[in-house]
Amino acid sequence: MDTSDFSELLQEAEKLTSTIEGVSELPKVERSLRQVLEDSQDLYSRVAHSGAQDIHANLLLGSQGVDLPRIVQKLENISTKHTFEPLKPTYDTDVDSYLENHLQNLILGVVEKEFQKSADVIKSTSWEHQKSEWNQERIKIINAMTSASKDFMYVGNESSVFTEPRRTPSSKLGYQEGIFAAVLAQYNRNIYQGLKRPHLLKEFVTAAKEFNNTKVNDMWEIMEYMTQLPALPLNECPLVTRYHKIMIKTLVGQAKKYLEDRYKTYMTNVINEDLTNARRGGVPGTYSLVRSFVSVRLQGEYAGLEGGMVDDRPVWPVIYFCIRSGDLSAALYCLKKAAFDAGDIMQLLELKIKTPGSAEIATLEGIIKQEYKCTVHNSTDPFKRIVYDVLCCGEMTDEHSEVAKTADDYLWLKLSYLRFECDRDDSEAFANLQATVLEQYGEVHYNAMNQPHVYFQVLALTGQFEAALEFLARIEKYQIHGAHMAIALNEMHLLALPKAPTAPLLCIDPADTKPSRRLNLCRYILIYVQKFEAMAPGEAVNYYYMLKNIKNENENMFIKCIIDLAIETRQYGKLFGKMESTGMRSRGFLDDFIGNDIKMEDVLNSLGEALKNKGVFEDAIEVYNIINNQEEVLRLFCTLLPQIVHLQTTEGSLRQQLSHKAYEYAAHYSKIGYNCSQSTVSTFLLLKDLLKFFDEYHTKQYQMALQTLTEIQILPLHPRELDERISGFDRLNPNVVKVLPDIILATINIYFAQYQSIKSNDFTSMKYHDSSKETQLEFIREQAKTLTSFTGMLPYRMPGDINSRLVQMEILMH
Repeated sequence: MDTSDFSELLQEAEKLTSTIEGVSELPKVERSLRQVLEDSQDLYSRVAHSGAQDIHANLLLGSQGVDLPRIVQKLENISTKHTFEPLKPTYDTDVDSYLENHLQNLILGVVEKEFQKSADVIKSTSWEHQKSEWNQERIKIINAMTSASKDFMYVGNESSVFTEPRRTPSSKLGYQEGIFAAVLAQYNRNIYQGLKRPHLLKEFVTAAKEFNNTKVNDMWEIMEYMTQLPALPLNECPLVTRYHKIMIKTLVGQAKKYLEDRYKTYMTNVINEDLTNARRGGVPGTYSLVRSFVSVRLQGEYAGLEGGMVDDRPVWPVIYFCIRSGDLSAALYCLKKAAFDAGDIMQLLELKIKTPGSAEIATLEGIIKQEYKCTVHNSTDPFKRIVYDVLCCGEMTDEHSEVAKTADDYLWLKLSYLRFECDRDDSEAFANLQATVLEQYGEVHYNAMNQPHVYFQVLALTGQFEAALEFLARIEKYQIHGAHMAIALNEMHLLALPKAPTAPLLCIDPADTKPSRRLNLCRYILIYVQKFEAMAPGEAVNYYYMLKNIKNENENMFIKCIIDLAIETRQYGKLFGKMESTGMRSRGFLDDFIGNDIKMEDVLNSLGEALKNKGVFEDAIEVYNIINNQEEVLRLFCTLLPQIVHLQTTEGSLRQQLSHKAYEYAAHYSKIGYNCSQSTVSTFLLLKDLLKFFDEYHTKQYQMALQTLTEIQILPLHPRELDERISGFDRLNPNVVKVLPDIILATINIYFAQYQSIKSNDFTSMKYHDSSKETQLEFIREQAKTLTSFTGMLPYRMPGDINSRLVQMEILMH
């Protein structure tokens, strides 16, 4: 750097020093190092404790355009001493002070009352939400339980007041679902068309055969056997009917028949696999079949067989397998052919064949039972022991495990012990057998998760339909079959339902005979249908129609499920049809199911009410419009429009959607005629015109906006209209009054914009093109003054700083 640069810098420094010392009249302040240190520490302490927070607050709010120091200054100026200061003591003769204190007491009382009311509402709402969450968790826990509850468990049906996420459907309607759905749809079609009802269970059995699954076919076959029962009284609980003596006898007979027919099939398959050793021959009949089966099955496996031979086969195995196949005639033929002394056995078989209800049967069974206890019980021939035991019901606790090796054999043996002839009634023994299978052995004993068909079989063959179907509901691949079995059984009045549709899937009623259960068909169908209801609502309606006779506190569950389905899918047009321009409603899925007991108006009114309670007013408008319920449609519009009418329209916004609907419905109702109260119509039309006003205001079409406001006749645009508008204020609907402050602000902004345009010579009024500039400005001032006077004279407290803004605008025009 040059020397001249340093010289210039020195000169400038001396000049500044002389200016400070010579020109300023203030005395110079000289501080010692100690004073400087103390001041520095004081400044640092203030910045360290509060300054950092102020800096952060200024940075945060300043980025959003908020002037924090200004806000702080305004808050400091607010005084609350007049609001909450203690009242002054007054004398009886001081009327002014008494009235002042009384007024303040009233104000404080209203504030306290409203505060307490708000607190109670918040507390109540929070508890409702909490209870709803608890109930939802309770439902999940109940559905996840593998065992039945010990009592009815009622699940609340309150819906959450908060928006809940919609479930995503797990899959579309598959091949199996489609086949069953088509069968059910045809069944329902026959019902509402008044045609003869097909046998739904048989139709499902036929449909299931298309899946080519042997185990599935076996399960359906079991249900077909077990439902061949006497006519049931429709006015009596299925569980009560099921435990009548005649019904238990039939159930036991059908279960044995299934096991015996199945055993015949099994013997035939065994023989066909070894025809060489079977030596079947050409003679038909059970005896020939058993003889061949014994040839294949008993090849030195059993030792100690007694009674000799018949056709080169041991006699007692042949007799047992004949009885096991359910052919007593074949067993009697074998005994006669064997030609050995078994007179009592032969006589008993003859009575069972010819006169099953004879009183002599019990006498002979007693004789044979005595013989069994004395001699046969200790026999080395297991087949002889089991034949005697089954025929005389000797030792009901003996399981004969040497012969009865499978679950089928065990169940057949236990059922063969039961007697219902003459005075004997083994109903209690049958209930004990049910308890043994369900509670004592249970799923673990039968390895149910790996052999679900076996566990289902023992439950169904012991008449425990509800427990069997609930078990299938927990096996994903069999859930579809369990659901349709439950539907078919319910149509036949064979399924025991809980007293409340909100009960768990499987539950126990203490009043029922133990160990009976009740199956919640509503919950079962809902679990099954939820997989495809969003993709196939028409098929879902068919399943929900199966709940038409079930009620929950006088609420039809079919209608309840339809309402839930509509809320879930929002496919109102598909479900209920649409209102055409002609005023007629098109058909929807639900029209086929409408009858004398179910009316479309009731369903849609209930749906609309549910949507309103959830706060989904837009959907409620669409639903009410389907049945032309104009009163509710326009009321909902009058509730929604005040919230958005003053906003600026943006693409896809709620205002744009509601505006479009409002114009569309107004045109449609004007065409077909309004069918609701005049006050509702006038309020709706006024709000619709306000939509137009604010659209014109936001697009700066001020002259058109004022013209619209003139037609609405809600604000005084001239001094002569002031009294008329004030007197007409009381007739305004509260929903319109809510928008009034925004209308007033928009109008004063229009006046101010016109004032500025005239003043800058950019505005030329068509109405006053011959008037001078000052005349137009004076006219606008007069309009603004009229609006300010109107606002101040209204018996309505304007929110915020409306009045101050009006006065400010009016002042700016002068």
